[in-house]
Amino acid sequence: IVHTAIYDAVNAVEGFRFRPYASAPGVGRPASGDAAVAAAGRTTLLALYPERSLDIGGWYQASLAAIPDGDLEDNGVAIGEQAAAAVLALRENDGRNAGTTIVEPPAEDGVWVRTPPAFAAPQVPWARDITPWNMSRPWQLRPGPPPRLSSRKYRRDYQETKDYGPAAGGLATAEQKDIARFWADQPMLQWNRAWRQIAASQGLSGIETARLFAVLTTAGADALIACWDAKYEYMFWRPVTAIPAGGGDPRLEGDPTWASLVATPPHPEYPGGHGCLSGASTGALARFFDRDGVALTIDSNVAGLSTPVRSYGSFSEVLDEVVDARTYGGMHYRFSSEVGAVIGRKAAARAAPTFRPARGHHHDDGGDDDDEEDCDRH
Repeated sequence: IVHTAIYDAVNAVEGFRFRPYASAPGVGRPASGDAAVAAAGRTTLLALYPERSLDIGGWYQASLAAIPDGDLEDNGVAIGEQAAAAVLALRENDGRNAGTTIVEPPAEDGVWVRTPPAFAAPQVPWARDITPWNMSRPWQLRPGPPPRLSSRKYRRDYQETKDYGPAAGGLATAEQKDIARFWADQPMLQWNRAWRQIAASQGLSGIETARLFAVLTTAGADALIACWDAKYEYMFWRPVTAIPAGGGDPRLEGDPTWASLVATPPHPEYPGGHGCLSGASTGALARFFDRDGVALTIDSNVAGLSTPVRSYGSFSEVLDEVVDARTYGGMHYRFSSEVGAVIGRKAAARAAPTFRPARGHHHDDGGDDDDEEDCDRH
């Protein structure tokens, strides 16, 4: 909501170089892009977080203090407020925080139940019904079901998580355990910090930055909507439940004392949420820059890490590490994270054309394959 409003506002100031998302605000000249950004951010943030009004007001005034008073500032503010109002109207009653609950299933092999240590209630099941940003329906990218408990893929990935993801012992090296903990930071906050670092390091202009963040945030939102749709459609069990119970197949060996290295979040296993978000982020970034090989650093606020800042030579390298990390942390089977990554990349493919250049402008961001098919249902 915040970043699509900022995008529409900056796009208006820049002469509508790209397709508007929610509106094409009227433009008075001269107009400050910085003032438009500040006003769009303030208006959307106040609507979303009214309890933070003092903080938001302080940030807003600090932003405007750097802009000369007069028409430049006033016109920019008007544009930003128009853009924000349009996005807020578009997203009214979009299903956020709907409070929809689910009937929790009884415990049986393959079925998700509440997980230790907190045994918390299933997290935001209503997220599967949020109105998407670049998809026509929330289930548009729903994958096929998870592997059968008797399948070779399930047995292979079960064993890998059992071997590499326990809280104590296991086959994971110290470096692999550090990677697991590194990616146990809050995913959206961790990725937002990375997005800002990438935008700064690449020297993007105001409109390029606004467009990048609009692509990233809408792709990420759609990926998580699709992810939560599949999670609560299939209700597949987590390793922390399956491994103590014996795995659900007589050829597997269980461990009643097994616990995951990283605490398992309170929602179903399949697909992996971090894979969905990270697939969307890396996919959108590669499309925006029209290449995978961009050097970047990502930090983690998890305490006690040997390496709190990690460096990568490409976006795909980051995604591969995220998939590994969820196995090393014991929260997921590898197939869940891999399917999540596919969902994320497909969400990124749908986001790129939404923010494509307006007619008469040319910019190749690799977003010309919007006809990428939905995930295979079977």
